[in-house]
Amino acid sequence: MSERSSFKPWIPRVVPFALYMLFILLQNTFEPVLANHVEPIFLTPTFYSVKILLVTISLIYFWKHYDELSFKGINAQTILLSLLVGAVVFALWINLDLEFAKQGKDEPYDPTLLPVTFYYTFITIRLIGASIVVPVFEELFWRSFILRYIINTDFASVKLATFTLPSFIISSVLFGLEHNLWLAGIVAGFFYNLLLYKTKNLYCCILSHGITNFILGLYILKTGSWSFW
Repeated sequence: MSERSSFKPWIPRVVPFALYMLFILLQNTFEPVLANHVEPIFLTPTFYSVKILLVTISLIYFWKHYDELSFKGINAQTILLSLLVGAVVFALWINLDLEFAKQGKDEPYDPTLLPVTFYYTFITIRLIGASIVVPVFEELFWRSFILRYIINTDFASVKLATFTLPSFIISSVLFGLEHNLWLAGIVAGFFYNLLLYKTKNLYCCILSHGITNFILGLYILKTGSWSFW
């Protein structure tokens, strides 16, 4: 068996996402206990940094298996479209912060309480994680795996950017439910899906998703709206 076929196709696309979600669960479970032994203000940066590191390692490890990542079709027009979609999703995201459209409690973490050196270190890691790492593994999971898996459980047999109405709607809704702001997440899912159908390129979705998260990060730092993180 060749190295390329040593994994079932779903594994490289699911594992990084699963790792990320697992660490959210671990943090929610163990943070109250650890807070009795460690300065609580350092727990969120520690969990987040380890989470991003492990997800990054998993992406690097699986990278050769992501055949859907191609620069074919990328040009000035698709790049500009991706940037525009990313900016539009950001604008919608901060305006869909509605009480009925939230799930869970707002428990914002204020990193300005950290010592200066730790603050800048964590903010750098947070921006890199949100703008680069998260868009890569989420687009691989949602737009490459889930969107095609809904069409056919043998998802690798489905061409990337294949449109069906059920897969478009279901994947967007599930993407939204992953987020605290579920309505904003659903709208974002709609836009990223449409961008994939238009460009036929997953890198465009990664770029657009990254721009959304990067602008959102700058907005949060500027306004102190920590609940968006």
